[in-house]
Amino acid sequence: MVITISHLGYIKRTKTDEFKQQSRGGKGSRGSKTKDTDFIEHLFIANNHNYLLLFTEMGRCFWLRAFEIPEASKTSQGRVLQNILAIPSEDKVRAYIKIENLNDEEFIKNNYIIFCTKKGMVKKTIVEAFSRPRVNGINAITINEGDQLLEAKLTNGTQEIIIANREGRAIRFNESKVRPMGRTASGVKAMTLGSKDDRIIGMLSADPTSATHSVFVVSEKGNGKRSPLDDYRITNRGGKGVKTINVTDKTGKLVGILWVSEFDDLMITTADGIIIRTPVSNMRLMGRATQGVKVIRLSDKESIADVTVIRREESVDEEE
Repeated sequence: MVITISHLGYIKRTKTDEFKQQSRGGKGSRGSKTKDTDFIEHLFIANNHNYLLLFTEMGRCFWLRAFEIPEASKTSQGRVLQNILAIPSEDKVRAYIKIENLNDEEFIKNNYIIFCTKKGMVKKTIVEAFSRPRVNGINAITINEGDQLLEAKLTNGTQEIIIANREGRAIRFNESKVRPMGRTASGVKAMTLGSKDDRIIGMLSADPTSATHSVFVVSEKGNGKRSPLDDYRITNRGGKGVKTINVTDKTGKLVGILWVSEFDDLMITTADGIIIRTPVSNMRLMGRATQGVKVIRLSDKESIADVTVIRREESVDEEE
């Protein structure tokens, strides 16, 4: 089956056969009944017994077995997560992680989930801590007052972490610099913010051995670039990081940092709800210190609100 989650939080599971009938070269979902300002943001190949771990802004973790997700056609909208899980109306799901089998002792004891908050805190917790589902969810991370969970990534203990702020700086460190902590911990400082108005805008988990991936950044006014991982030197956790883009009135603040492959697409959403899909391969590699190029043409009144990487699921025809 295929599980899809939209940008606005609609979820559904669909038989793989419906995707086989779709032409492989198309852009997006033909006839999809998502709203004009919505799009498919997450797509997972799964079987009935896989789990989805869902993490909220307030630091809670919820579980969904694949068979518990409402079944729907590829063109239907699906259901809002808030109507399926016991998530308070004032909270919101920020991150999704698929786990093949929570009973796989070797996997759950040797893999981790790294959390990052908007105020620059980071925490690593062993997957085993999330292996006993509860209907009403559990605390995944203690969120300090005035802060929110921003990202959660599945890691294997050897990956490189890059965190970026609105002021255009990014910090890179090996995840070994963050010791494993329990669910109730609030974490340690990952990055020192530039001002009280500054905040973290993204975290990526990078495989340093990948030859096909690079770091993509984009600003509010559409300036972006992708650069080799090695352009971001490793520094101590907790510092101010290095400049990833020169933030000016012309560029606007940094709004996104992503780990992308040349085979991926970028889905860019403007503050007015306009959605543009563009291939990563359209952008050549550039040095980290460069200003970047116009990824998208915007009027003076327009700005980018969000950017998401869309992975091309080549395995969709092979797995049930």
